[in-house]
Amino acid sequence: MILLGSALIGHSVMSLQTGNKVGDTIQPLIDPADLSIVAYTVNGLFTHDTMLVRLADVRELSDIGFIIDSIDELITPTDVIRVKQLSELNFTLGGITVRDKRGHKLGKVIDYTIETTTFLIQQLIVRRPLMHRLNDAELVIHRSQIVEINNDSIVVHSQVEPKKESRHATLQTATTNAEYVNPFRKPNQAAPESADLDKQPDT
Repeated sequence: MILLGSALIGHSVMSLQTGNKVGDTIQPLIDPADLSIVAYTVNGLFTHDTMLVRLADVRELSDIGFIIDSIDELITPTDVIRVKQLSELNFTLGGITVRDKRGHKLGKVIDYTIETTTFLIQQLIVRRPLMHRLNDAELVIHRSQIVEINNDSIVVHSQVEPKKESRHATLQTATTNAEYVNPFRKPNQAAPESADLDKQPDT
């Protein structure tokens, strides 16, 4: 299923154990290396600490929210190595500038689409600069068009097609070529060890 990223902000997180809501999603934790969503920060109803729900711990995404086994599935940013690293990176997709390879500014990201089986970001919805909005108010950029992701901008191929289809249209899956380490596009580099996904042992 394809959804807008904004549709999952403020989405309920529900516990199977109690049948009640344990919080609402605030923002996604995005890995810029492959534009995957790893977790969401949650405004937990039972704690004032910053908590996250990993998508690996979500049993189901439904109309009523993200379904997890219990509130014990919520973690802090330091509980999981990969989550800790991404939290420290503090990469935010919304509002980031998009440029073509020639350096021309195409606009800023205002939303994106997600394939909810893998939670890979498939398309960027880009608001055009004011001088270009008369022709094309928005651009839809497929992840296959991305050349580089850095701290300041996303660089795409120079020829980007204006939006001609619904944001909810089915998309083709492709990979990005980012400035960040991206094992999916660098065949000579090993993928991250599975240990990075495990919770750190108690001290």
